[in-house]
Amino acid sequence: PGGVARASTSLAARTTMPPSAASGPGQTRKASDRAQEKGVRESNIVAAKSVADAVRTSLGPRGMDKMISSAGGDVVITNDGATILKQMEVAHPTAKMLVDLSKSQDVEAGDGTTTVTVIAGALLNQAEILLKKGIHPTVISESFLLAAKKSEEILQAMSIPVDLGDREQLIKAAATSLNSKVISNNSSLLAPLAVDALLSVIDPATATNVDLRDIATVKKLGGTID
Repeated sequence: PGGVARASTSLAARTTMPPSAASGPGQTRKASDRAQEKGVRESNIVAAKSVADAVRTSLGPRGMDKMISSAGGDVVITNDGATILKQMEVAHPTAKMLVDLSKSQDVEAGDGTTTVTVIAGALLNQAEILLKKGIHPTVISESFLLAAKKSEEILQAMSIPVDLGDREQLIKAAATSLNSKVISNNSSLLAPLAVDALLSVIDPATATNVDLRDIATVKKLGGTID
């Protein structure tokens, strides 16, 4: 009986040990680091979503134009995502990454600058929901990579190969990309001009892309597209 009493007393002493004795400075520092990481992630998501929301309403044929006033007093009216983001003065690193993403899309494809920004904002919004459910960021990022790979397979399966030697097909593609622009009413005139300019700086038999810096736009005072 004495042995049982001593064992019970010892067990009680161990279980009632104050929390301050069980947790050391290392655990406190780890908790602080986790809280800081969470705050940084939330800040990044908010910044990226703000940029995406700024261009969201300019997407598509019914997208609205934006009026942008620069510090010098210049006013630009456009619904082109690349132009809007180029005029925006952003300081947050994540917001700058979205601006760079739009620029890369413009250089690589020449279209879809608003779309990639809006999609990035939507994906980050869903990531925020998953983070609040306690899912680890690594699991979310790996899942996004798997989804991107599957999406690429689906897009490749439904895509139609473009023959650079087929001028009419290229004109149709150019006219489609102009439908969401201010100059959509003049697409029948501007689409052939764009296609002919492109074909003049590449070799259709070997080219897979075109450097838009090889094409110059010459403005003439008093001239119109009509």
